[in-house]
Amino acid sequence: MTQAPSNSDLQPSPPATERVAGDLSGLASLLGLAHADTLADRKASSEFVQKIPIGFARRFGLLGLDSRDGHLPVAFSDIRHWPQIGILSKLLGKPIEPILLPRPQVLAAINAAYQSAGGAAHRLLEDLSNGAEISEALSGEDLLDLAAKAPVIKLVSLMLFEAIKRRASDLHVQPYEDRLVIRLRVDGVLYDVFSPPKGLQDEIVSRIKVMGGMNIAERRLAQDGRATVQMGDRLVDLRIASLPTSFGERIVVRLLDKSLRQYRLTELGMSQRVFERFGRLIRLDHGIILVTGPTGSGKTTTLYAALRELNSSQLNVLTLEDPIEYRLEGISQTQVSDKKGMTFASGLRHVLRQDPDVIMVGEIRDPQTAHMAIQSALTGHLVFSTLHTNDAAGAVARMLDLEVEPYLLASSLLGVLAQRLVRRVCPHCRREALLDDAQRRLWNGRQPPAVLCVGQGCPQCLGSGYHERLGIFELLVVSEQIRELILKRSKASSIKAAALTEGLLTLNRDGLDKVATGITTLDEVARVAGLESF
Repeated sequence: MTQAPSNSDLQPSPPATERVAGDLSGLASLLGLAHADTLADRKASSEFVQKIPIGFARRFGLLGLDSRDGHLPVAFSDIRHWPQIGILSKLLGKPIEPILLPRPQVLAAINAAYQSAGGAAHRLLEDLSNGAEISEALSGEDLLDLAAKAPVIKLVSLMLFEAIKRRASDLHVQPYEDRLVIRLRVDGVLYDVFSPPKGLQDEIVSRIKVMGGMNIAERRLAQDGRATVQMGDRLVDLRIASLPTSFGERIVVRLLDKSLRQYRLTELGMSQRVFERFGRLIRLDHGIILVTGPTGSGKTTTLYAALRELNSSQLNVLTLEDPIEYRLEGISQTQVSDKKGMTFASGLRHVLRQDPDVIMVGEIRDPQTAHMAIQSALTGHLVFSTLHTNDAAGAVARMLDLEVEPYLLASSLLGVLAQRLVRRVCPHCRREALLDDAQRRLWNGRQPPAVLCVGQGCPQCLGSGYHERLGIFELLVVSEQIRELILKRSKASSIKAAALTEGLLTLNRDGLDKVATGITTLDEVARVAGLESF
């Protein structure tokens, strides 16, 4: 075991350092130090993470590792930073055991260690509730770098850090008459997570508005802002919206983690039948394909997955989005901005001059966009877009309501995919439960499963019994029979009845199939799609 010597004893001569700088094992052997290639099987020291700022750790490439023998192993990558190892020994009051590793390994371990540290926001709230001084200061972009930050700035950074760590899609700052509540939307459901003192409300709101480039003096009008923050090696876009209420300004922050992987069609939860039929539709030369569902039902994720299947050097793929949520390699993406005059309808006119093969229109909101999308599909382009309807057949009625002529819609519409997101049973606390008589009747004569899987609730799932989500789908493929019904302006119920005779798998039925395989629960399917139509 090597103790941390004094600075004078450990300064190697420049020629020796340069001679072996490219060979860490040789350098470690020369200096009598331990050496490793990875930290995959080593845990960071919680004491190091709590006491040493991440800025210091990153600057000098140092990370303390867990140990039970009274010594502190410290991973480092540059012999020039040996004096800082001695400083660490004095700060932590422990003898140091230095371990030489490649710098990328050390930096990645530092980011992972500080991201996994939890509970700091709650501890800071306790300090602030006990009378800690509140002040303002400029904040850096990295949520993990909290050293020397003012308490409220530190608190907002920690709240965002907790939101990202818990996979939240939104953070709500909800003011009440006598209290302030911070809520997180995780897997589509809101949870009350923090309760800062009511006296901090204006400071918290002002800090978030400063981050979003909003006017902190204007409290009577709704405002929008945006920012980008860093958490270790992750970049997260923030879309911020304020709204005046009777008890103060309400803030909602939408979090878009750019580091999250993009899904493929095979990972969305489609049944084999839906996957094969939808895969055939997206490979046709021209026509329009619609994806429907309420806000937050995963429509954009499905469209991105479809575009990834088509992304190739032989196709010119363009998108119009509001906002651009994730970047797609090899695809030209355009941001729609009503303030600048770039609407979906006007943007689509310009896109058509770019010789596109495939066009994605983020949403059909008005008759002008609907007409442009249909005309694009009729003139030899494959068009993807979204609508807000309850089921697949309802998309036909909605397009007719947007003043699209029935003969144009019947000629261009290829199919409609309706979808919802259901939460998965938590793998950490799942258990089996027997069906009661009411649940057995839901299978409507088909053989029900012997048992159902449910989650008991644990810290990993915030006590909900669910962890992450997947889709349930209803794909309506436009056949000759359905085209005739569209030409006659038939009701959505008639179109759905015809599709059922052709093998349509409804949202409810798809959800029930996922319940039978233990992926989700009856309560979850009932919450997002209802059970009355089984």
